[in-house]
Amino acid sequence: MLLRTFGWSFGITVAGLALATVLWGWHGLAIVAILSVLEISLSFDNAVINAGILRKMNAFWQKMFLTVGVLIAVFGMRLVFPIIIVAITAKLSPWEAVRVAINDHDRYESLVTGAHPAIAAFGGMFLLMIFLDFIFEEREITWLGWLEKPLAKLGKLDMLSVAIAMIALVVVATTVATGVPVHGGHGTVDKAETVLLAGVGGLITYLVVGGVSGFFEDRLEEEEDDDEDADEGIAEKSPERTGPSGRQVAGLAGKAAFFMFLYLEVIDASFSFDGVVGAFAISNDIFEIALGLGIGAMYIRSLTVFLVRKGTLDDYVYLEHGAHYAIGALSVILLVTIKYDVSEVITGLVGVVLIAASYWSSVVRNRRVGEGSQESDDKTEVTTRV
Repeated sequence: MLLRTFGWSFGITVAGLALATVLWGWHGLAIVAILSVLEISLSFDNAVINAGILRKMNAFWQKMFLTVGVLIAVFGMRLVFPIIIVAITAKLSPWEAVRVAINDHDRYESLVTGAHPAIAAFGGMFLLMIFLDFIFEEREITWLGWLEKPLAKLGKLDMLSVAIAMIALVVVATTVATGVPVHGGHGTVDKAETVLLAGVGGLITYLVVGGVSGFFEDRLEEEEDDDEDADEGIAEKSPERTGPSGRQVAGLAGKAAFFMFLYLEVIDASFSFDGVVGAFAISNDIFEIALGLGIGAMYIRSLTVFLVRKGTLDDYVYLEHGAHYAIGALSVILLVTIKYDVSEVITGLVGVVLIAASYWSSVVRNRRVGEGSQESDDKTEVTTRV
């Protein structure tokens, strides 16, 4: 199963590193390899979040995530998106932006880095909304119960997450976004208006894409409930299917799956912002960056599918909690980087530490539950003998 899931990633890694060696020599090979590791370390929590969504979709849309989704992630977000940002912020034509990216690496780096406040505000607000909606939702299983249970009660207030996000955006725009250092030069610039507009754009994108996908998902669940009430036997024809491990795996299809797919791509885009900008600390060659980050993106995609097929999120119930806390931390880091430099090492380690802690907590919980079940079985056996 491991080879079947990661086979494409292994193959593209070999091909990508070979291409880097041919085009840029051993130095290029090292740069691409480092960028690949950077992307994986920064986006590991992305795989857990994606897996939580992808497991709701049927096999067709899971394949779309691995094929079309990869094209969007690699060529769209790592190659085309930075060029579009440069064209918009520098008021260049698309062709001129491409020319700058290919022939004037220093200027291209400066333009992309100069657009970072808008990118960070958009991605930071989108990820912050994901975290807030998770932390304010009432759920049976809690990881940090002392924190999550009171917040779940507060979450019963309508639009609380939106209100908090807007307050956070105003605070950032009036504090962090003022006096932003000019890249490669002296002095500062006020980016409050840019940050406000980009942040509101991230918030609206989350509400629209997440809201539409949730609407169609609810509609599909209502239709399934109606069908089950009318005829119990119809369950065999339900989009629900049994996975290899025997679990019931949801299989959204149609409009619900399409908008869920769009939601996944926007999440991936938000996660990739820090990687794209941070990559310039290693290289300012657009093609080296795209190749290195693209290889890393492939592993994140494969890891997502692996988690779904293994039912890892069902076995280790706190993983999603850890990933969402990592998202919350990443959103704060993105907003802070509007003005201050934050090392990619810190960004990557925060996510890894939180997910590792949630994984260990899940292991401890599973052992405790297993021991409780064993004691119950032993008591039942003794009672039976008596």
